[in-house]
Amino acid sequence: MKVKAERIENSQVVLEVEVEPEEEERSLEAAYRRLVKSTNIPGFRKGKAPRAMVERYLGREFLLQDALERLVPELLNQAIEEQELQPVAQPDVEVTQTEPVVAFKAVVPVSPTVELGDYRGLRVEREPVEVSDEDVNRVVDQLREQHAPWEPVDRPVQLNDLVTMDVEGRVGEEELERREGVQYEVLGGFAFPVPGFAEKLVGLEKEKEAEFTISFPPEHERSELAGHECWFKVLVSEVKEKKLPEPDDEFARSVGEEFETFEALRERIESNLQGMAEQQAGQAYEEEVVDAVVEQAKVEFPPVLVESEIDRLIRDQERELSLSKLSLEDYLSRMKMSAEQLRDELRPVATKRVARSLVLSQVVEDEKIEVSDEEINAEIDEVAQGAGERGQEFKDFFSSPIGRQALEQTLLTRNTVNLLKQIASGEADAGEPQDGGAESEAGEADAGEPQDGGAESEAAESLEKGGQGDAQ
Repeated sequence: MKVKAERIENSQVVLEVEVEPEEEERSLEAAYRRLVKSTNIPGFRKGKAPRAMVERYLGREFLLQDALERLVPELLNQAIEEQELQPVAQPDVEVTQTEPVVAFKAVVPVSPTVELGDYRGLRVEREPVEVSDEDVNRVVDQLREQHAPWEPVDRPVQLNDLVTMDVEGRVGEEELERREGVQYEVLGGFAFPVPGFAEKLVGLEKEKEAEFTISFPPEHERSELAGHECWFKVLVSEVKEKKLPEPDDEFARSVGEEFETFEALRERIESNLQGMAEQQAGQAYEEEVVDAVVEQAKVEFPPVLVESEIDRLIRDQERELSLSKLSLEDYLSRMKMSAEQLRDELRPVATKRVARSLVLSQVVEDEKIEVSDEEINAEIDEVAQGAGERGQEFKDFFSSPIGRQALEQTLLTRNTVNLLKQIASGEADAGEPQDGGAESEAGEADAGEPQDGGAESEAAESLEKGGQGDAQ
């Protein structure tokens, strides 16, 4: 066997292997002995036909293919061992010629290389978090909207009203809708029962029957209705509008018994918003720091790691879809996307995650960061306490070897990211390596991109749950 090795980009090594004639002959003879036992050749008992007859009957190409199925992996393993390579995944193998001698090429993905930059000299400014009166006012307005009662009004229908009506709808001779006394909130852009229906109600008067037609959009989910015209007859019997409560002490008490005054409610809203804003800012800062460390580093890794990460992301997506009783095929059909297009869409995310993981692993090695049994045990107790009735189930899982290993990796990542944040903020000594024992504000470093705001909505929701929504 003759081997030529060449290291190429992305942590890959190309092996070009030329098979010696005696190796090929030995493999062909072994293939003959296997095939002759299962081949019925006229004029010969099974297993007794000579090799020349077997080759003539089956074809030399068939015999050679069987031989190479065993010879190529055998010689590839020998070549990898001779070149002292450490593959991180299965090589991509191609037989390049069979005449005059057999030769094949293998692209071997090897261990990634990571060269960290001067991350200990890195400084990232953390933006201060401020909650304005306008932010608080937006939450107050949301709460007023949520607590606003519907009151009857004597006027034509307007957007955002709540109407009671009789409605009949037909597409041709087919009855689509017939309901009496149905309540319908007249929201602009609402697509039920058909886009534009809500807008058609605007201006209608009580007890006056109205008829109108609307065309279903060509891309309507029900293909038998797509593009068809629907006739509606509507009789509105009642119109109601929301009456926003005054922002006073009485309103505050309606939100939660613990709010004696409107000012107390505003203070709690401001506190909740501040807590959530700080949490989001912490997540954003964490992302910025890790991205800065990755940007400084020189990272090289084989593409197969990205493909494996894409596979993992797709499995995660399949699990999420299953909660909505959807399959991945259903999702792709709705999105008008092929499986390969989905992989292409996920590739940038997967590439970033692989690079981040490799860089953080190198920081762990350089900083000699470890996780103690005490840390793991404490985390198990905390997870169990937060799981409520399933606490013992979670405790049992994370106490198992596989569970402890997963938890150890999570804590290792958390501690590493914390150390990087301490360095970037100037809190850590820029000299000797140290561990990063403090808890992370946002969990694992590869948990994805920072989440969008929505703090006002979250604050309103938390107050709706009995006023117990202090930021964690």
